[in-house]
Amino acid sequence: MTQPAKQESQKSVRDAAATSKESKGFTAEERAAMRERAQELKAEARANKDKAAGESDVLAKIAEMPEPERTMAMRLHEIIKASAPALSPKTWYGMPAYARAGKIVCFFQSAQKFQTRYATLGFTDEARLDEGAMWPASFALKELTATQEAAIAALVQKAVS
Repeated sequence: MTQPAKQESQKSVRDAAATSKESKGFTAEERAAMRERAQELKAEARANKDKAAGESDVLAKIAEMPEPERTMAMRLHEIIKASAPALSPKTWYGMPAYARAGKIVCFFQSAQKFQTRYATLGFTDEARLDEGAMWPASFALKELTATQEAAIAALVQKAVS
């Protein structure tokens, strides 16, 4: 009679150990979220390695824009590529952006998409534009003239220096 009781107690110890392992682990939803994030990171790593794929995504987003933003975004793309060839084009919130080591340095925001009065050329904290205690981090764009294009080229070069 002591053997069945012993087997029963061993079984309850195993069940308790299994239960405690389950409660300390990740839920199925957490594991699924981790797998999804890992896939995103792998896809981002591939995109970072493949500038052509990133550029085709950016060009596709630019092509979807209405005029005159399409022309402005295309010209900005050309200026940024020429001024900072080390930056990788990619999309960011569905807009053209340019990254160094996977981190966004500068980006374009459409006025129409964000329902604002003007388009924006913005720089993140990855851009090396620091000047004193205060400096601009985004610029309103109504049109691009040769003067603005030269200023943008200089800003982008400084941002990646």
